[in-house]
Amino acid sequence: MHSRLILFTLSLYLALSVLGCTSKPPADGTTDTGTGTDTQGDPGKDSKNSKEGKEVRKEPIVVPAGKTVTVSLGSALGSKLSQSGQTFSGTVAKDVLVGNAVAISKGATVGGTVTDAKPLGKFAGGAVLQVRLDSINLNGSDLPVQTALRTFTIKGKGKRTGVMAGGGAALGGIVGALAGGGKGAAIGMAAGGGAGAGGAALTGNKEIVLPAESAVSFELSQPLEITQ
Repeated sequence: MHSRLILFTLSLYLALSVLGCTSKPPADGTTDTGTGTDTQGDPGKDSKNSKEGKEVRKEPIVVPAGKTVTVSLGSALGSKLSQSGQTFSGTVAKDVLVGNAVAISKGATVGGTVTDAKPLGKFAGGAVLQVRLDSINLNGSDLPVQTALRTFTIKGKGKRTGVMAGGGAALGGIVGALAGGGKGAAIGMAAGGGAGAGGAALTGNKEIVLPAESAVSFELSQPLEITQ
């Protein structure tokens, strides 16, 4: 009986020893996982910061005073057709360059004002049309511009000839007499370097007419700063 008790005790001790050896402690990696993740950082955040660092704000383009902006008129203007204070619209007829960069792209919409319009008989027997460019639409917003006035005048020279001037300088157009008729002949006039359909014309009674799509050049009187 005593030997059986000793044997039972030894067996119980061995069983408990085996159980103690086979049980494993918690892995150290489970407690350090969070710390490891934190040290790696957020890849998406790092990428965003990198992109922001690379984005450098571009310097604005400055179009200097004296630069010419050629405009294609959206509708006809004239000494008799138009009134002082009337607004007009159009588009830039060709790219405006500053160095090798396009500062104002062809096709940009523009707005202007007729500052004076006098038909035949109200200006010392002649006619006058004066226009001004006010704004250019760039990057979705109207940018105010300051330009020199464009002035077109006609003064009669007897029954047979007349001279049309633009901006104070004669454009070289002369209205000749029709053979045997003695009436003024309408001749297309350049309104800024253009000719034909893109120029100004004189009607038979010496009124000034700038047809739709006429190319009219305006000279900037102040620099124009354009944000890129």
